[in-house]
Amino acid sequence: MADQPAMAIRVADRLERLPPYMFGRINAILYQKRSEGIDMVDMGMGNPSDPPQPEVIAKLAEAASDKANHGYSQANGIASLRREVANKYKRKYGVTLDPESEILSCIGSKEGFSHMCLALLGPGDTAIIPAPYFPIHMYGVILASGNVVSLDVADPDKFLSNVAYTCENLSPRPKALIINYPHNPSSATIDPSFFIEVVRLARKYDLMVIHDFAYADVAFDGYQPPSFLAAPGASKVGVEFTTMSKGYNMAGWRVGFCAGNPDMIRALATIKGYYDYGMFQAVQLAAIVALKETEAAVEAQSAIYQGRRDVLVAGLRQLGWEVPTPKAGMFAWAQVPEPWRSAMSTIDFAMMLLEDGNVVVSPGSGFGPAGEGYLRLALVESEERLQQAVRQIGDCLKRNPVTK
Repeated sequence: MADQPAMAIRVADRLERLPPYMFGRINAILYQKRSEGIDMVDMGMGNPSDPPQPEVIAKLAEAASDKANHGYSQANGIASLRREVANKYKRKYGVTLDPESEILSCIGSKEGFSHMCLALLGPGDTAIIPAPYFPIHMYGVILASGNVVSLDVADPDKFLSNVAYTCENLSPRPKALIINYPHNPSSATIDPSFFIEVVRLARKYDLMVIHDFAYADVAFDGYQPPSFLAAPGASKVGVEFTTMSKGYNMAGWRVGFCAGNPDMIRALATIKGYYDYGMFQAVQLAAIVALKETEAAVEAQSAIYQGRRDVLVAGLRQLGWEVPTPKAGMFAWAQVPEPWRSAMSTIDFAMMLLEDGNVVVSPGSGFGPAGEGYLRLALVESEERLQQAVRQIGDCLKRNPVTK
């Protein structure tokens, strides 16, 4: 028996539609360097480095000590948590939501989005997504056996015009419109009138709208990211995903929410009923404390990110880079400077910074063809560490000039 060849494993065709994981090579070198004791400045992943508030952690510990919280929970989230989400929408956006039919808790917004794609899309269905795209916006659709049309988000008016053009000229028409503002990776933002037009287009072309509002709580210079659900009629055509990963520093807790159209919420709840039993109840109880008691800390966290943004953007500009000042989100979206941009791919440039500069960034090509020529730099290190990163980047480029 031991000499028999291994059986060939035939994976599902859907896996063949997924590209190789671009960041695998970067992560392998990062982990190797760290294992050798090399200090790496990591701006690759939008993984908050600051902790949740002490009272939230204390509530988690208290709730985890209660044996009543260790059984299966409700797949759509406990009622008191959904009520707090409704309270936040009312308080912050002036939006009234029914916690029973218009709000659902997710095991992070990424899980909720992926399962929403399974609930709404299938073979032959098409979704419009932003370009450049956060990978799950593309591959959540693909894993649901759907097709994708990606449209550039740099100019909001042009994006909307292209949505209309696509709907007029593609047959069958797209079934869903996926949007993401503040946008990851580019940090593009919009004003409330944008969503009014989105609702109009959705009604005209029978589009279901999914808004990924992951960076709702991280904004700068007085800018307030608008909620899609605040647009008149939005809940008639779509839903919005939010998360506690960013502003509340609870990324590893996996707490997200879907709010809006009751039929879409119900479809997601049906899928989740088959796939999971909801979040650990102790986490849900701690999330309630975070929503009720730590809004001031969320605002303070935005100020921390703003300080980091200012340091990084100013430093890169001193090196001669073109870097827009983001109004929201956890990233700077920087164009690779010349002459390196013309001489090498974005992934090769990122690898150079990693191998010779000990700085980790995300190559823009990891977010689709529209990202080629750019880097995404996460604002997750301290201001001092970001200053260190700029110095190391500058020194690395001096050591690696491009020769014609």
